[in-house]
Amino acid sequence: MSNYTIKILGGGKEVGRAAIEIDRGDSAIVLDYGVNFDPNDNPNLPLQDTPSKIKGFIVSHSHLDHVGALPLYQISGNYPVYGTRITRLITEIMLKDFLKLSGAKLPFEWVEVKRTMDNFRSVDYYKEFEVDSFKVELGNAGHIPGSAIIKVKTEKQTIAYTGDINLTNTHLVSPADLEFLKDVNVLVMESTYGRFNHPDRKVVEEEFYEATKEVLEEGGTVLVPAFSLSRSQEILSVLADRKIEYPVFYDGMVKEITELMIQNPEFINNYPALKRAYDNFKYVEGWGSRNKASRGEGVIVSSAGMLKGGPAVYYFKKVADNPKNGVFLVSYQAENTPGRRLLETGKFDEYSPMLKARFQLFDFSSHAGKDQLKQIIKAASSLEKVVLVHGDPSSSSRLAEEVKRELGIYVEIAENGKEIKL
Repeated sequence: MSNYTIKILGGGKEVGRAAIEIDRGDSAIVLDYGVNFDPNDNPNLPLQDTPSKIKGFIVSHSHLDHVGALPLYQISGNYPVYGTRITRLITEIMLKDFLKLSGAKLPFEWVEVKRTMDNFRSVDYYKEFEVDSFKVELGNAGHIPGSAIIKVKTEKQTIAYTGDINLTNTHLVSPADLEFLKDVNVLVMESTYGRFNHPDRKVVEEEFYEATKEVLEEGGTVLVPAFSLSRSQEILSVLADRKIEYPVFYDGMVKEITELMIQNPEFINNYPALKRAYDNFKYVEGWGSRNKASRGEGVIVSSAGMLKGGPAVYYFKKVADNPKNGVFLVSYQAENTPGRRLLETGKFDEYSPMLKARFQLFDFSSHAGKDQLKQIIKAASSLEKVVLVHGDPSSSSRLAEEVKRELGIYVEIAENGKEIKL
């Protein structure tokens, strides 16, 4: 029987965020292979192993912190990549945009991105496939359309990697499939929100809609900076589902990703709402249209979600000085971003005046909260070990303490570069 280990290849300060390797000594597979960014927006790449040992990559979903480094291994060879069909389609958009924005800082070029996509094989949920001697199956992770829990069966144990996971029913995605974890012995799980829970989603949606309506009824404009992938489509679906009676505009890479989702309805939880948004809301094309959208009563959903760039910065400057307007954040705001500075100081940067527009943050997180993470662990009735990844040290350690105390299960907190014996 082979001796299996889990290797943590993640880059950046959040352990295991970028990549997990399952190694059987003579061969290995890699689950996700992404990038993180330092405060100066320089990419932090994951660790690498001997190329001849790697037999393939399995991708949980298409966010850059899970797929952004995939082209690295394509420099020296052709390595198969596996994920759901919509993950493949969106990954191509994300990698092309990443190369466009950060190409000078990356060790790969367009040819490696193309090779990555040429080697990307679409697989269906709940259909087992083989990568070398590893038997792999994907189940719904509830994070974004196409996101997957990756289950790996060896002759010794069944290992599951949650990727990013969520148990909240949203317009885009149904909750993660906990039944899929029933036979799992080792659970490698994200711990992003290991310290606290999220508010009830229906309450958040209601508060967001009511706040939006209040601004519009007073003759103002609402700017909603949002990530192009998933968060924008969720917000547009919320507004469409409630049949908002004011104009709604969307800008940035949102259109291309929304169109892919429209073309793959089987991955969308509330497809009618997203289709209504696509049919009735207006895509902003060109600077003239942007200026017009920012002057009228309406909602503007635009990238980037943390106001680090993109059209949202232009709109912010247009709406910020008028107290009739609203700036509503719906995404996590990382340190040293304009969105975080607004939350902490009320200013876009040190040279800006105080924000006069109505300003609120709404928790539309697509990650499981603390109690949901415990619920995920409880679902694995054959569980022997939990390995916590994808979380800052305070989140991971807090969750580990509570799981050990309340559930009596062995928990290991991953460290980048660490090997965990199975």
